[in-house]
Amino acid sequence: MTGWAELFCGIRRPGFPGGGLSSANNLMIDLHCHPLPGVDDGAKNMEVAMAMCRMAAADGITHLVATPHSNYKYRYDRQANAARLAELQAAVGSEIKLLLGCDFNLSFDNLQLLAQNARDFTINGTSYLLVEFAEFFIPDQMENVLYEIEVSGLTPILTHPERNPVFQRKPDLLATWASRGYLVQVTAKSLTGGFGTKAQRLAEDWLTANLIHFFATDAHDLNYRPPVLSECYQKVAGLRGKEIAEMLIRQNPQAVIEGRSLPPSLPPPEPKPASAKKGWFSFFRRRG
Repeated sequence: MTGWAELFCGIRRPGFPGGGLSSANNLMIDLHCHPLPGVDDGAKNMEVAMAMCRMAAADGITHLVATPHSNYKYRYDRQANAARLAELQAAVGSEIKLLLGCDFNLSFDNLQLLAQNARDFTINGTSYLLVEFAEFFIPDQMENVLYEIEVSGLTPILTHPERNPVFQRKPDLLATWASRGYLVQVTAKSLTGGFGTKAQRLAEDWLTANLIHFFATDAHDLNYRPPVLSECYQKVAGLRGKEIAEMLIRQNPQAVIEGRSLPPSLPPPEPKPASAKKGWFSFFRRRG
């Protein structure tokens, strides 16, 4: 079987297909949300989807990236999702700008799909890719997988690690990866306490340590997991100042959807020395 990195040979770094945002815009951008109706465990129908978009707009969110799951339970179909996105955009009009991405689970099968066409899964056709880990086991070789994704020209964004039981048991793992340059997205509701004290404590600690690059809603509905960023923005501003809140909830997400490098930010702590790496592909190899 051909190595995954080899499968990526020849794929160009994706560019931004559309226009950028106004530099005068000082509102919020949500990189991770599930408003598309009927494609995963997010919005159940078009009415809920429209209400989620309008709730986001009322909260001050100007751009929302719809990120359907791609995992063992939900198949990601870029063409079908783009059609649903266009239908939802037409229904909500100019209240909010909708873009397409993917909540991409780092499984063996998904990595093969990623190798075939990376832009099927990235945020707005850029190089940025939301990546989600398994909840109960992260192999030692996973850092090698992230490295191979980077070598291919993509930029992985680690999603909601503060809610992952593995990172809750081993928070230094995330700190080490972030200090080596991997981007981190934390759920807004985690910082405000909506996912329990463990997730909140990690979000606060990582915010203090400059390990977080984005806050996003990861919204799935109108009640328990709504598309609201303003409460998180206010808390970040209270803990670290408005400049940091702007960076994590507007400026950095704006750079992502426009396919640009992130603006300069405060450095994280020095990374710990890396241990010797084993071949990552052995973990994902199918067993007979």
